[in-house]
Amino acid sequence: MNLSRPHWSYSAISQYLRCPLQYYFQRVLGLPSRTVSGGLVLGSAVHAGLAEYHRRLKAQELIDTAAIRKAFHDCWSERESQESVLYREGDTRDDSLQQGLQLLELYLQEPPPDEIVAVERRILAPLSNSQGEYLETPLVAIADLITTADETLTIREFKTSGRAYSAADVESSLQPTCYVHAIRETFGTDANVEYTVLVKTKTPKVQRIRTSRYAADCGRLGDLVQAIQRAVDLGNFYPVESPMNCATCPYRQPCRDWGHGSRSPTELVSLDIPREVAACSPN
Repeated sequence: MNLSRPHWSYSAISQYLRCPLQYYFQRVLGLPSRTVSGGLVLGSAVHAGLAEYHRRLKAQELIDTAAIRKAFHDCWSERESQESVLYREGDTRDDSLQQGLQLLELYLQEPPPDEIVAVERRILAPLSNSQGEYLETPLVAIADLITTADETLTIREFKTSGRAYSAADVESSLQPTCYVHAIRETFGTDANVEYTVLVKTKTPKVQRIRTSRYAADCGRLGDLVQAIQRAVDLGNFYPVESPMNCATCPYRQPCRDWGHGSRSPTELVSLDIPREVAACSPN
């Protein structure tokens, strides 16, 4: 699959909706991210461990807990080598590591998923709006796990969270829409989406929430992406300041510089020394 061509993804779409200026710094200027939250590192490491487990299930190999834990630790170490990890007040690296491993072990105690079709499957699919008109830039969706039962595909999305999800959290998310649209366009069939939330409460738990998306939802996704593309083409980038957006944002200083008008985009790029600045590519 050629992912060097411009494409949209759920992360790019949601990032622009969350804060267009952060989108600009990362995806247009190519400023490197020097910090990452401990929660994101934990989530990435848990995903790596789950992927190792599911690949072994699919291949009908022996479930090697040591290999699963190694995948977790390797991912954690790789993230630490690339960025400075910021932990929330009261959290430590050791506590976060133990919490992540505890979540993994909790999931391994669950019944294994149905027949596995694919693990970490990348799908490149064209986007169309509600009028059936195809957009120039396609969508890339990466499904954590695809399973089948009774000839029905289910895309399983794994989350780590400090709280349980509500039905509204899932129903309002664009991520299931991206998955269902990609499956419909690629395989010509419908699919369900199931969120598996590994909840990081004092007593960890596994929460499962199912949701569905329909043709109208996919058309609305295309309309939304089309509107965002117009905004990007017009250079509509501005900050959305909130405690949730700003607390762990890796672009806080460039954001303050932008606000004061003290540096041009070119100066911002040279300040953070990226070696290559890609053309505007909403990946």
